[in-house]
Amino acid sequence: MFVRFLITRVLTAFAVVLGVVCLVFFLLHLVPGDPVEVMLGESAHPADKEALQRALGLDQPLHVQFGQYLAGLCQFDLGTSLYSKRPIRELLLERLPATVELGVAALLFALLLAVPLGILAAVKKETAWDFGAMGIALFGVSIPNFWMGPMLILVGALWLGWFPVSGRGGVSSLVLPALTLGTALASILPRMIRSTLLEVLNEDFMRTARGKGLPDRTVIVRHGLRNALLPVITLVGLQLGALLSGAVITETVFSWPGIGSLVVEAIHRRDYPVVQAAVLCISTSYVVLNLFTDLAYAWVDPRVRFGARP
Repeated sequence: MFVRFLITRVLTAFAVVLGVVCLVFFLLHLVPGDPVEVMLGESAHPADKEALQRALGLDQPLHVQFGQYLAGLCQFDLGTSLYSKRPIRELLLERLPATVELGVAALLFALLLAVPLGILAAVKKETAWDFGAMGIALFGVSIPNFWMGPMLILVGALWLGWFPVSGRGGVSSLVLPALTLGTALASILPRMIRSTLLEVLNEDFMRTARGKGLPDRTVIVRHGLRNALLPVITLVGLQLGALLSGAVITETVFSWPGIGSLVVEAIHRRDYPVVQAAVLCISTSYVVLNLFTDLAYAWVDPRVRFGARP
């Protein structure tokens, strides 16, 4: 039964990735602008433009270009950049570590902030602590990255001078972009932790643990939180993909040399192959993370793989 569940999820993930490939390819070719004109300039001679179009294969019909692109993907060949003439695989491998580093730092910040807030809100239900924690969560989820980033630069870099304005130059340069990217996740998780923890606080095993004379902290963390983490883990897995997509804005604001900033640079240059490959990388990561989340949930809770309601 689990094998059938696995095959179904893998086929669904493959269909989603294929749909993303098709959508991105055709939408990019509908965007106004000519990459040849961007590379040669508006004053270039028409013969030079035609020669470059033939050299890049841009003079062929759209369906032919799409077929060649799919054939390259089947051979794990992402193509060559129209702007730098470098293999796109090298460009992605250069930028991927920076994006992974930023995503991991943002996730750690979110967990360090969200777990204590969620526990505090559940234990101090309907008190000032609860309202304050949920107010912080609401405030954080309401702030977009494109506003949070400049505000953190203004305060942390310009006014206080504690952190660099932009770039990737060490741990200090990671703080502001990680705070910007992790704020949304750090605002969603406390509400989930509070909700799931409240469901288990009055269970029989919790009363038994208290009856044994265990300290409240041990009862809440070891027994309550551990049993309330399954939906939280699922949410974290789903939000990891959102961190990658949100990195496009954050990396642009902080000039962070990751895949997100590569996408923006390629769009400005009309470098279609790079945009396609970068978006494909981000979307595939999102789909793979969701797939592993589904499989982990099904492995932990057998009712999922049998189609029962958890």
